[in-house]
Parts: sequence; structure tokens; C-alpha cells
Amino acid sequence: MAGLRAAVELAPAGQVLVLAKDKPNESSSQYAQGGIAAAISDEDEVALHEQDTLVAGDGLCDPDAVRVLVQEGPRVIDELLEWGAAFDRDGAKLSFGREGAHSRNRILHAQGDSTGREILRSLWQRATSFPSVRMLNFTAITELLESDGVIAGALAYDAWTGQSVEISARGVLLATGGLGRVYSATTNPDVATGDGIGLAYRAGAEVSDIEFVQFHPTALYLPGAPCFLLSEALRGEGAYLRNADGERFMHRYHAQEELAPRDVVSRSMVLEMLRTGKHSISLDLTHLAPERVRKFPRIYETCLSYGIDLCKQPAPVHPAAHYAMGGVRTDHDGRTTVDRLFAAGEVASTGVHGANRLASNSLLEGLVFGARAGHAMLDLAAARRLMPERVRPTLFPGIAETDLRALTWSKAGIVRDADGLREMLHRLQDVPWLPHPANATRVECEVRNMHLVATLIARCALAREESRGAHTRTDFPEKRVEFQKHSVAKKGNLEVVFRALSGAVAAG
Repeated sequence: MAGLRAAVELAPAGQVLVLAKDKPNESSSQYAQGGIAAAISDEDEVALHEQDTLVAGDGLCDPDAVRVLVQEGPRVIDELLEWGAAFDRDGAKLSFGREGAHSRNRILHAQGDSTGREILRSLWQRATSFPSVRMLNFTAITELLESDGVIAGALAYDAWTGQSVEISARGVLLATGGLGRVYSATTNPDVATGDGIGLAYRAGAEVSDIEFVQFHPTALYLPGAPCFLLSEALRGEGAYLRNADGERFMHRYHAQEELAPRDVVSRSMVLEMLRTGKHSISLDLTHLAPERVRKFPRIYETCLSYGIDLCKQPAPVHPAAHYAMGGVRTDHDGRTTVDRLFAAGEVASTGVHGANRLASNSLLEGLVFGARAGHAMLDLAAARRLMPERVRPTLFPGIAETDLRALTWSKAGIVRDADGLREMLHRLQDVPWLPHPANATRVECEVRNMHLVATLIARCALAREESRGAHTRTDFPEKRVEFQKHSVAKKGNLEVVFRALSGAVAAG
């Protein structure tokens, strides 16, 4: 979503190449069931959206970035409507839902639970209407190309030919999405392997707040079934969480009960399972009228295909890795700390989400900051193309993907401690390193990126000696004022540093 929106912005200025390592629509954006938040109803205000975002971020949002997000939200919705996006309506008026930690009904949906797919459809149609925009699929970026520390293009693995290809460019935008596949349980698609973070870090860019990984409370939990997301919109509609004894329990943990922030709900589910000694939580919609349940057709039909009729029986659920609040550190225009390298969407750390993303702000962020990054890149349209330097040989970690994902889940999951994080780092550092293949495949490059991302999560989680938002340390259970700062990791510096809340980024 962020990449296509940037392409639309850049299209009038010159040739734009949009690469996807799989099918063009295979991304978390495509599967986003939840809606897009914007303060455009008569009962809402931009200031309220801003306040809700700051509260959910648990003291770690960049206030200026949040203001940019919420103030530009209404314009984003107007654009999407102009480009043909069909949001759900009550008669002629747009229909607004509510999700966790929102103080107003401000969530727009499309076809109930297909919001991301509908927005991508309209964006795709808009982007491909420009003859200057070219799409190249099944092409995975394996390394960024540099010239004296300035980004000059990228090295890509072309799955059609099995060969590596050099692509020169005046500027590069990373819109590679999230890192959920680093965890054994995730709602993310297979392509979400943290590639952009790995690429940027190896090129010398700063990575910030990567220890804050949001675990969605309600993923379908059935043997043989995928870790399918059961949208927060279900709880917004009135669904209950119940323990193994059939009791509602969220009142014991938060005043907003099922609509508490996601980090609270996920931790509460884990604590409730520990309290009862039974590894079972269910999401119950059986008290709702059938038409209210079936207004989420994708969710209803998927559950039905695995033998769960949500109108008649609760669905077993469990938290799963869902969204990365941190990533490649950028300013409010997508600039990273490396010249001519930009990032937008989930791969970027803008400071908008703080320690815990407010529901339905992610699609909005991708569009707002994708457009801003594209606009900032217009300055490079007349820049001289640089001659890329030869890519240096590198080593690949000899670790199985399943082992890596299981390790990250067990040691850097919903609940962490120093002993587990140190053990994780030791095991990651202890893997054998293998020579660079002549033409590294997509899978080999993904595992390399996942290994690096897992290492960065563990390093930053170990350095943050507090519990805040989605980061919970059993050995440091309270927030600490000295850690109300952004974590920053950079290649060549083994020490994680902490910086004050600011959107300023000095490139180069």
C-alpha cells in the first residue's frame, strides 16, 4: 500500500519501477481485515484521534508524527473515494465502526472485513494508469547497491530466470512490510520476513524501536488451520473473550474489557491461561444476531471451512505476532539516515505507533507516509545516476527457518526476560556461517534477513529494561522514565542507544 501510494506521487516526475518478490498483491495490506481510521464523522475530531493514538502508544509516540498522521487522514479518505474505493455505507452515509482503544466510531471498512484488499484495488488501478509506472513481480531485492555511502540502486533475484540483476536508480523506497514470519505464530503472510530492515541495516541505516512487536490477541487456533486473523472489529461488534470454563475474564484486567489496547488483551489472555491452568481461550459471537456475524463474510466463511460456525459456537483463539511498531528509522518524509534511501509503511519507524499501535492506524500510516515519501523523492528526479560499487561477498547463517522462528517465539515473544534474551542471542551467534551462493535464492536471502531481524529484536529487548506497550519484561515489570526514549541500533555499533522522542533524522 505504501509503495503504490508513493508510485502514484512519483509517476509524473519520471520512470518508476515497483518490485514485488511475489505476486503484486501478496502483502499484509491485501489481508488487512480491520479498517482504516480517520476523524471524518460528525461526532469525531482530529484532536480525539490524536489523543487516542498517543494513549495507545504508551508514552513513546513522536507527537509531531502523530499530528501529521491524524491531520492528513481526512484528505487520504477523500483521495481514496475519488479513486473509486468503495467503503461500507449506511444508506448514502459512510459507516463507522469502533475498535480497541478508540474513543469514537471512526473506522471505515470495505465489504465488512476486506478493507485492505479494496484500498489496494483502487490504488493499483490508479498507479497502473500512469505509463511511467512499471511493475515487476517475483523479483526479490537481495542487497542495496551503494556509491560512496549513497544508495545507487539494488541487486535483485529474478525468480523467472534464477539470476541476479543489478538495477540502478536515483532513489530507493523500501515498502517491504513487516517481520511477522520471524515468529512461529503470526497472522502475516509468508512474504513478511523483515527484508527491508535487513537491507537497510546492512547499508548502514538506523533501526529504531524494533523490540516493540504487536501480538494480535485473536488468531484462529485449530490443529491444521492457518494462523488466520479474527479481526478486532469482531470485538468492536460485541464479541466476548471467554476462558476454558466459559467465563468472560477481561474485566479482571482492564476497564475497557475486550476493547482494551491489543497488548493488554494479549497479555491478559496469557495470564488467564496461567491462572486457570488451561491452554484455551475462545472468541464468542453466539449472542449476536446472525446478520451481525455474517457482515464479516471472509472471516465467517474461513471459520466455517474449518468446522466453526461463528453464529453457533465460539472460535478457539490465541495471540500471534501481527505488527512491528519499529523498523527503519525515518523522518516525517520517509528519509532514512542513508542518502537516497527512503522507507514507508510497516518497514519504517516513524514514531507514530510508539510502543503499541492503535488499531486501524496502520493502513492510514502507509498511505500518509507513502505519499510524503514519494513527494520527498521528487527532489531526486533530476539527480545524477551514480555508478554502483561491486557488492562485497557475504556469509549466510546456517540455521533452519523453523528453528529460528521457534526460538524467537519462545524467547522474544509476548513475555520476555534477560536470561531468555541472552540465550537467544547466544544461540543466534553460535550458528555456522556459509559462503555466499553464486546466485542467492529468495529463501536464502529471507532466512538471512530473518536471522538479522531476530538478533536486533533480542538486542533491543534486552537493552530496554522496563515493560512498556507491547514489550513486557517479567524481570522489569514497570515502566521507567529513563526509557521513555526510542531505541536505536546501527551496523558497526553493538551497543543499543536510546534517543529522545523526535522525528528529526540526519541523513548521511
